[in-house]
Amino acid sequence: MVHLITELSKYTMILLFALYTWQCYSALGKSVDAEEKAWKFQKQVFYMYLFHFNAYAVLFLSTKNQDLLKFYLAQVLFFAAVQVSYGIFYKRVSKLVVNNMCMLMCIGFVILTRLSYEHAVKQFVIAIISMVATMLIPYFISRWKFVRSLTWMYALAGITLLGVVAVLGAVSHGAKLSFSVAGITVQPSEFIKIIFVFFVASMFYESTEFVQVVKATAVAALHVVILVLSKDLGAALIFFIAYMVMLYVATRKLYYFAGGLLCGAAASVVAYFLFSHVRVRVVAWQDPLAVFEREGNQISNSLFAIGTGGWFGMGLGQGMPYKIPEVKQDFIFSAVAEELGGIFAICLILVCVSCFLMFLNIAMQIKDFFYKLVALGLGTIYGFQIFLSIGGDIKFIPSTGVTLPLVSYGGSSLLSTLIIFAIIQGLYLLRERGEEEPASQKQPAGPKELAGEGGRRPRKKAASPKDAEPEHSRRPERAIGTGAGTPQNPSARAPEGMPEKAGGNFRGTQGLAEGRSSSIPGRASWDVKGTQGQYPGISSELQEIERGLTRELQELELEEHAFRAAQPRDQKPLTAEYRASSLHDPLTGNARVENPSAEHRANPNGSTPEGNGKKKRLGRKGGISSHEKTIHGTKVHDFD
Repeated sequence: MVHLITELSKYTMILLFALYTWQCYSALGKSVDAEEKAWKFQKQVFYMYLFHFNAYAVLFLSTKNQDLLKFYLAQVLFFAAVQVSYGIFYKRVSKLVVNNMCMLMCIGFVILTRLSYEHAVKQFVIAIISMVATMLIPYFISRWKFVRSLTWMYALAGITLLGVVAVLGAVSHGAKLSFSVAGITVQPSEFIKIIFVFFVASMFYESTEFVQVVKATAVAALHVVILVLSKDLGAALIFFIAYMVMLYVATRKLYYFAGGLLCGAAASVVAYFLFSHVRVRVVAWQDPLAVFEREGNQISNSLFAIGTGGWFGMGLGQGMPYKIPEVKQDFIFSAVAEELGGIFAICLILVCVSCFLMFLNIAMQIKDFFYKLVALGLGTIYGFQIFLSIGGDIKFIPSTGVTLPLVSYGGSSLLSTLIIFAIIQGLYLLRERGEEEPASQKQPAGPKELAGEGGRRPRKKAASPKDAEPEHSRRPERAIGTGAGTPQNPSARAPEGMPEKAGGNFRGTQGLAEGRSSSIPGRASWDVKGTQGQYPGISSELQEIERGLTRELQELELEEHAFRAAQPRDQKPLTAEYRASSLHDPLTGNARVENPSAEHRANPNGSTPEGNGKKKRLGRKGGISSHEKTIHGTKVHDFD
């Protein structure tokens, strides 16, 4: 009966995980709205809990261990607390990243429980502590701006910790990877890779000039050299690839990237001849069955496990993954493929890829260049680590001893990966807040904003210059800029959107009214050009007023020129003081007359008693009305 349940459960778990994976990619579609995405994420959580229950039910029936029930309930509470905490404190985080993080940890707990219950419990305790420690990281990342200015502190911390490991670290499988503090084993390279990303991002945020690139490359090379001397070649390769990707994106220079890859290839050849354990892994990768008893034992058993599992797996507890050395750390993917099947393993790869794509999506959409590089660097580290881990398990590349994030056993690996996910969530919050601020600027302005600083409501902008001109102020236009004997320019046309002017030398709206040389000695003729080009913020009403003032000035110049030509030589011309006093006041719209007489105050727009009382209305444009009248036998213009 137990065997039958186990056999049926493997198909159920494959189906549930396949549905979960489908929701990962269907939620990324552009046509999916927010409500539909939320529903897809809820279904993901439902599939995860069903898979979790199915797996532990099979493990309990096969082992009859009562402690598994308590362990299962503790995990359910843990996943529920993570989901609820992110929902309460970070409502705008990426639900997809949260769900994938929980699902990958769930698969890790299940397969570790199958391999070793004690190791699974230890991993679970580390997960609880790590999740509590990283819960505040999204808040700090989304608000702390000084992290971009700690460039050389990142470099100093990384080089110092790597140096300590190279000198005092414990040797594991021929490499110095970790050291112990109070009985707790720590692998610093897992955390230094995060600091390294911040260092590179800070350097290229300051500058991408050649000198800055040389400095960054020198420090990055020092990190890699220390890792190589410690024989931690997997970590050295991750550092190198992350730096090359960030360098290329920051500088957009392909020859930097190509030159770096050539240098990396040459360094790999050198490492092959310098380090014996590198040659051992290369030999095991070339033909593992030929050296099955020695170098090829690990990779050969990994391939046997994957092949034995087939597409649908042997079922939980029915395989022999314990025959693979270091199966809990380096070769956990092979154990998953053997007992849960090749389809399940492919879905696992797709879920990891969806996390990687989400990291790149955040990197592309975030506006701040520093955080863009950080997201890109962390995404590159995560994606390349998955490639190294799975690629080594399936003999695609030589084994590098890199763990599968969130699935493999290892406290340092689990904590560093949760830190990466928390940083990415902080950057996602930063991106969401950056999209929300421009949207808030488009909100309708309130009464205070409409009234302005002085409490006055700004002038309503006219729809067009024609609408801004009052109907009673329009009159037939004279030739602008043309005098007696000056031909009109029929080819000159008003700009698009402006009313056509008959016979005017209207030269568009590309600049302000511009003074030019005039046929009148000592004067400057004015060419109407408007204000739309240089001053696009000025309303069309003000532009029309400016054009009207310019036209009136032109007419005044022409009339004065004609008056001077007809004036007798023995008659004194009008003084400059009188001309200045009779010009239009642009602020009040009235004529400026210095020391007006009583008669003028009584009849400001008419003729004086000395005149003949004849008054001719010449027209009105741009808020100015001009009249012709005779004073002491002399014809002058009055503006009101």
